[in-house]
Amino acid sequence: MPLEMGNGLSDQTSILSSLPSFQSYHIVILGLDSAGKTTVLYRLQFNEFVNTVPTKGFNTEKIKVTLGNSKTVTFHFWDVGGQEKLRPLWKSYTRCTDGIVFVVDSVDVERMEEAKTELHKITRISENQGVPVLIIANKQDLRNSLSLTEIEKLLAMGELSSSTPWHLQPTCAIIGDGLKEGLEKLHDMIIKRRKMLRQQKKKR
Repeated sequence: MPLEMGNGLSDQTSILSSLPSFQSYHIVILGLDSAGKTTVLYRLQFNEFVNTVPTKGFNTEKIKVTLGNSKTVTFHFWDVGGQEKLRPLWKSYTRCTDGIVFVVDSVDVERMEEAKTELHKITRISENQGVPVLIIANKQDLRNSLSLTEIEKLLAMGELSSSTPWHLQPTCAIIGDGLKEGLEKLHDMIIKRRKMLRQQKKKR
């Protein structure tokens, strides 16, 4: 269909809204080991709980997700192992990424400081300046899980660079609660950032 067709706004928007389905967004899933990264990935892919083993390298899946306004978006997820020895590799996966999903275990109070260090480290890398971050507060179904306010404070979200858009989403990856809502927020942040980058290019 030639893009010149019709000058009505409705034509324009229908063309625009059909465009994103051709592209996939490159998303990296990071977080400490045992936070639930792979559970998040396979819950999104199969819509069921998959028993996982610690990720030695990475898992990658292209997953079509239907977002709120029934638009299907393809996310290309890279789920990277979170063991300490693997974390130096994170930055090679975040190069040219559209968004970062950072999974934290809402029950693991002892390691929240460690999660904070890694989160701040990865968002400070120059290539990641401005890359949207979705923080998934996983295991919110457990009785002793921290509240969102406590997690926000412990991760020092307020100290992230002002150029980093972020959203903190309560989830339970085992049953999938909150994941879609989180991805919708991430998608919105990615679109907003792309618009901003396009406008900056025009100004040059």
